[in-house]
Amino acid sequence: MTLELEPERAEGVGSGSLPRAEVQRALDRAVTELLQRQNPDGSWSGELESNASITAEYLLLQRYLGRADPVREAAVVRYLRGQQRDDGSYGIAPEVEGDISITAEVLVALRAAGVATNDPGVQLAWRFVEAHGGLRATRLFTRMWLALGGLWPWHEIPAIPPEWMLVPAGQLGSIYDLASWARATTVPLTILRSLRTVFPLESPTRDELPLGPHRPGAGAPTWKVVDRALRTYGRLPQVGVRQRAMARAERWIVEHQEADGSWAGIQPPWVYGLMALRARGYDLEHPVMKKGLEALESFGIEDEQGFRLQACISPVWDTALALWALLDAGIPKEHQAVVKAVDWLVAREVTKIGDWAVRRPGAPPGGWPFEFYNDQYPDTDDTAVVLSAFTVAGHDRHEQGAVGDAIRRALAWLVVMQGGDGGYGAFDADNDRSWVEHLPIADFGEMLDRPSPDVTAHVIEAFTRLGGADLEPARRRALAWVRRSEEGAGAYYGRWGVNYVYGGAAVATAFATTGERQDRERLLRIGEWVRLNQHASGGFGESVLSYHDHAHIGRGEPTPSQTAWALLSLLAAGESVSDLDPEGSLASAAESAVSWLLRNQEEGGGWTDQQFTGTGFPRAFYLRYHLYATIFPVMALGRALHPRPTPEGGSR
Repeated sequence: MTLELEPERAEGVGSGSLPRAEVQRALDRAVTELLQRQNPDGSWSGELESNASITAEYLLLQRYLGRADPVREAAVVRYLRGQQRDDGSYGIAPEVEGDISITAEVLVALRAAGVATNDPGVQLAWRFVEAHGGLRATRLFTRMWLALGGLWPWHEIPAIPPEWMLVPAGQLGSIYDLASWARATTVPLTILRSLRTVFPLESPTRDELPLGPHRPGAGAPTWKVVDRALRTYGRLPQVGVRQRAMARAERWIVEHQEADGSWAGIQPPWVYGLMALRARGYDLEHPVMKKGLEALESFGIEDEQGFRLQACISPVWDTALALWALLDAGIPKEHQAVVKAVDWLVAREVTKIGDWAVRRPGAPPGGWPFEFYNDQYPDTDDTAVVLSAFTVAGHDRHEQGAVGDAIRRALAWLVVMQGGDGGYGAFDADNDRSWVEHLPIADFGEMLDRPSPDVTAHVIEAFTRLGGADLEPARRRALAWVRRSEEGAGAYYGRWGVNYVYGGAAVATAFATTGERQDRERLLRIGEWVRLNQHASGGFGESVLSYHDHAHIGRGEPTPSQTAWALLSLLAAGESVSDLDPEGSLASAAESAVSWLLRNQEEGGGWTDQQFTGTGFPRAFYLRYHLYATIFPVMALGRALHPRPTPEGGSR
C-alpha cells in the first residue's frame, strides 16, 4: 500500500494536512539522528533498561564478595532512590503496581550500603513490604539473595540437588529440559543451595526486617514430598556422588563462560556463577573470576541518575534493526554506515557448537546471538532479522565471500532449529517439557522456550526473502504453525515485545512478504485489529498489563515504537488487501499513525518511549529498549514513503 500523500497535502484520520514533503523531512531528521548513534565499529547499542532489582543485586554481589567501593555504592544508592515510587515501592514496569520482591531487594541493598533505618526512603520501602505480606511473601529468588547474605535460613529454601547435573543431557529430567536462561541460572544455584553458602552482611540484621506472617511451604503437594525427600538425601553421607555432582556443576559453569567474561550474556547466571565459584574456593584473582567481574562493569551505566546495571545488552539486535530501518528509509546500500554494519554483524557470527546441539546433535553451527558474545546461545530471532537485513542490504545466499558464507551457515542452522510442530522458539528446539514449570524454583519468569508467533514470523520472512527449495519444507511448516497461532480476530501474541501489536506486526510483514492468497483474509484481520484499537490521536499503545489481564489487550498509552509497529501492520495489510478495503480505512488509519509520529517527534530527530515495550518474561520482567523508539519509526515511515516490492522468493 502506498499512502496517498500528495505533494501538497493529504488527509489522514484526525491528522489534518499531511504533506509528503513534511513526512520526508521528519524521516530525514530521524535518519540523521540514528546515523549519529552508530558506534565507530559499525554497531548500534542502546540502553536496555529493566528494573531496580538488577542494580540492587549488583550492590549486594559486591558486598558478598568483599568488593564494596564507597564511591560506586553512593552512585548506586542515588540511582535506587530515584527509582522509588511515592508509596515506597519499586516495580517491574511503570504502569504495573509495586512489586514486593523488588522492593525488598532494594531495601536490603540500601541498608547494606549503610543507609540508616530511619531514612525516609528506607522507611517507606519497609512499610510497603510489611503491608504486602513481608519477606515471606517474596519470590524464591529474593529469599535466596537474603539467604546468601545470612538473612534467611537456607533450610526454608527448596532443595536444588547438584546430582541433577548427572542426568544425561538428552534424557528426560536433565537440566536441558529447562530454557537456556533458566538452565544457566539453575546450575550455579545447585552449588549455592547445597553448600548453604553465606556471605555475611554487617547490616541489615534479620531482626529489623519485616518478615511477615508464616506461610506454608510453596509448591504443589507432590513437590513438597519431593523436596522433603531431597532434603533428607542431602543430609546423608554421600561424599562420592555429591562431590562428583558438584565438580560437574563447577566445570559446567567454567565451560559456559563467554569470551567477554559473561555467562549467557545476562545478569542472573552471571552473578550466581561468580558466587558459586567463590563458594567452591575460587580466589577473586582467578582468571575466570577476574574476567567475569571486570566484564560485569561493562554492563553498567553511570550518569546524572547514578549507577545502574543493565540485565543484558542488545548490540546485534539493535544493529540488525537499525541497518534494516535505514535501508527502508532510503539510504543507499553503498553508504558507509551500511557497509560497516554488515561487516560488524558478519564478525559477530557464532561458529561454535552450543547447548542447542543437545536437541539437535550433529548439526553445524551458525547464526547470531543477541549480545556481543553469547556463543553458547545464538538465537533464531536475531538470526532471522540479521538475514532479512542482509537481503535488504543487497546480499544473498549465492554470493561468494564472508557475507554469503555466513548466510548459508545461518540458513542451515535455522532449518534444523525448527520445532517438531513447525514453530520456532528463540534458543532451543522442542523445549516444551512442562514438568519444569511445576518445580518450586519456577516462581519467577518463564521456564520454557516455546515457539512464538513473533519469532516464527521473523524466520518465515527470512526464508522467503532468501528463497530456495531446501528452505521450502521448513518455511511451509512454519507458515502453517503461524496460521494456527491466531487468537481471536487478527490478534497474534508477542512473546518478546509488548504484546499483540508486536506479534501482529511480525506476522503481518511475514504474510505480506510471502504473498500467498490464502493469507489475504488474515492480513485484513490484522489490519482491522490495529485500526479498531487505534487511539483517536492516531497513536497506538498496549500496556504490559495485557500479559496480566486480557482486558488490557490493545490498550495503553501511545508510544512511538508501538505506533510504528501498528503502522507496519497497516502498511503490510494495505499492500496486499487494498481490494478488500474499498473504503480505504486501513490507509486512513496508517496516515493517522504517520501524523501521530510526526507530531511527537523530538527536536533532535528521534522519539522516546515512556513505557516499557520489550518483554523478557511476561508478567515478571519487562524492558525498555532505548533505540526502539527511533528505529521502528524510521522503518515504518521509510516503508510508508518508499514501499518495497515483494522479494522474488515470495510465492503469490
